[in-house]
Amino acid sequence: MTRPPSDAAIELVLPAKTAVLPGDLQVKRAIPQRQRRMVGPFTFLDQMGPARIPEGRSSKVLSHPHIGLSTLTYLFEGEGLHQDSLGVVQPILPGAVNWMTAGRGIVHAETMKGGAEGRLLGVQFWVALPRDQEECDPSFAHYDASDIPEIVGGDARIRLIAGSMFGATSPVKTSSPLFAAEVNLPAGSMVTMPAGYAERAAYVVEGAIDAGGQPIGAGEMVFYAADGQAPLLARESTRLLLVGGEPLESPRYINWNFVSSSRDRLQQAREDWREQRFPKVPGETEYIPLPDDPLKRVNYP
Repeated sequence: MTRPPSDAAIELVLPAKTAVLPGDLQVKRAIPQRQRRMVGPFTFLDQMGPARIPEGRSSKVLSHPHIGLSTLTYLFEGEGLHQDSLGVVQPILPGAVNWMTAGRGIVHAETMKGGAEGRLLGVQFWVALPRDQEECDPSFAHYDASDIPEIVGGDARIRLIAGSMFGATSPVKTSSPLFAAEVNLPAGSMVTMPAGYAERAAYVVEGAIDAGGQPIGAGEMVFYAADGQAPLLARESTRLLLVGGEPLESPRYINWNFVSSSRDRLQQAREDWREQRFPKVPGETEYIPLPDDPLKRVNYP
């Protein structure tokens, strides 16, 4: 249920919705929702886990396509493996960043495994591309955990996943002005949402915060007005994400795994996937069909 704001700086508080990905991995989906579709260029935020994956087992999302966006994958615990139609095979460990730009079209498969005691916890964002980049060449970039800047402010430990905030800039190459940061707060400590961006939000991964006198628990996202003060106080040991940026020049539409400023382009992408006109991930033998297909997985011809 949507909770009304208790502070003028807060526009909205939304609990994440539960969804299950192909591969049976349960996620919490913070956006998009009916009440709020985007934050800056971010069109999608899924929290993976916390889940336990027994040793020797994994959760795999088979080959599937994207257009018009970049995906940002970031793990707190566990291990992932990215494979795509460019031929990239890239493991990802906690604190590292995988940034894949779909542009005119890319296909990838993702496998997740547990870390210590089989635990998996991470997030994936979709970042919509500006209109003049929606049909760019697909690409992939990986950044090791050691490449990601850390900002220390009081007791807060901040890892700047992408973009710029608090005078620091991440090396992750983005397509528009934005910020995404992991913040770890001990109980009683505080961080302030960065100013200077039109749209801002905080998502609580674990723990609980006080935002403008309002308690915000794990799995909830609080959306802020552009110019409002935004102090966040940890009610207990807390891990949260700060995200935001400048809105794009026009609305974005989502259809399945596709994002575009054009509804016609979305329909074309669906037809291209149905007819298997997208490139294939080398070595992969199965793919995920469109959602209206009764099958959940299909073998390549």
